[in-house]
This record gives sequence, structure tokens and C-alpha cells, in this order.
Amino acid sequence: MSTQRPILLNGEMVRAILEGRKTQTRRIMKPQPVIDSNGWFRWDGHKPNSKFGAYASNHVDLRNISIFVGVSCPYGRPGDRLWVRETWSDVNLQGAPAIAYRADDDIRDLMAEPSFQDEDGAFDYNDERVKPYHFAVWSEDLLSGSEGRWRPSIHMPRWASRITLEITNVRVERLQDISAEDSAAEGVTDPIGSPRAYGVVTKQFARDQFMRLWESINGPDSWQVNPWVWVVEFKQIEGGDQ
Repeated sequence: MSTQRPILLNGEMVRAILEGRKTQTRRIMKPQPVIDSNGWFRWDGHKPNSKFGAYASNHVDLRNISIFVGVSCPYGRPGDRLWVRETWSDVNLQGAPAIAYRADDDIRDLMAEPSFQDEDGAFDYNDERVKPYHFAVWSEDLLSGSEGRWRPSIHMPRWASRITLEITNVRVERLQDISAEDSAAEGVTDPIGSPRAYGVVTKQFARDQFMRLWESINGPDSWQVNPWVWVVEFKQIEGGDQ
């Protein structure tokens, strides 16, 4: 079975995945690699040597060092899976235990899922997964903001996640090297706020939109820092393992 790891995504990016607009994510490499005096690409997350070290020259494209990133990327390698953590809460859906997702106000009826049912087909409140939760707040009250509160994405357990991604490619690059096509694949919307994917006419604006998105998440001037980033490409898996 492939390795699975959690990944945090905000509501905007969750919606982009659900709408089929987001197939890439960029994450800052920690610590940042350096090009030493001999021209070697060095990163403390993996000791460089003649086999895994990458020589930086005009003849080497650092984005394609598959051995280096395949071994060292903390998010995994192609074939591994990522399960998405997002803002959520346990709620009562007209008497049924359920999970609400803040990104799009979707409600997941747990009573309808066989894995949460006991031998008689009733909801199993003794299931270790659901014991910590009360499912007391009515779903409509939470969504309207009149009662209850959302749980931070960092506290989402694996079983509550509704999105599983399979990694299809991993590489490294400088943040500002992103292309217009890759900017669109990050899930940004076009300048007029349309939720559709970028078309031929508007694709030229995608990179500017991604820059704004990056700074909204990572802080002012974070684009100008131009860090090395992991570029993780993925596809959504329907009914991913939980």
C-alpha cells in the first residue's frame, strides 16, 4: 500500500480541488538549499554525495532532479497519497451524526456509511473514531453562524477527510520560475473572479493571481524572497483509502 501523509489546505484551495482546477501545490523547502562554492546544490534534508548531490550549472535543470526530490521530499514521491485536512466540525443532521465542511458547506451523513454502522445497521456510537465528538449542534445552525464553532484543519482526523490525492510528480524550483500554465494549475481564478479554469485569453493573468495568492498565505513580500519550493503535482482519488 502507498504511503499516506496529511496536507493542510485552506477553503479556497479545497474548492479549487473539488472543482478540478487545482492539480499542483508549492511548499517552501525547509531548510532552504544553497549552491555552494563548487556549484553543488546542497540541502540539509538530504546529505549530498556523488549519487544524490546535484551539480548546478547551465547544463543542469534543477527542476528535473528526480532522484534527489524522489528520496527527500517530505510530502512523498509519485504514487504516494496525501489526505487533505480542512476546516470542519461534527454536527447533527436532522438527528443523524454528520460532518460539515466549511469550504463549501457540504454535509457528510455518517449514518449512511456502512463503516460507521453496528451489526444491526444502526450508527455505532461506540466506534473509537466518533467517541470524542458530540454531534450536538444542528448543521443549519453551524452554517448560519448562530451556534457552534468550526474545528481547525490541523485537528481533522484521517477518517473525517473527504479528499485523497495521489502524487503524480515531484520536483524543485525557485518560486518565481512558475509558468502561466502551472499558475493556473495551482487553482487560481481569473481576474474577474470566475470559478472556471483559465482559458487561452486569461491565462496571461494567472501568474499575477498566483503571486497574490502566495502572499495572502505566506505574508507580504514573500513572493520577492523567491524561495526554493517543492512542486507537488497530484490527481484526486475517488473514494480514497481511509
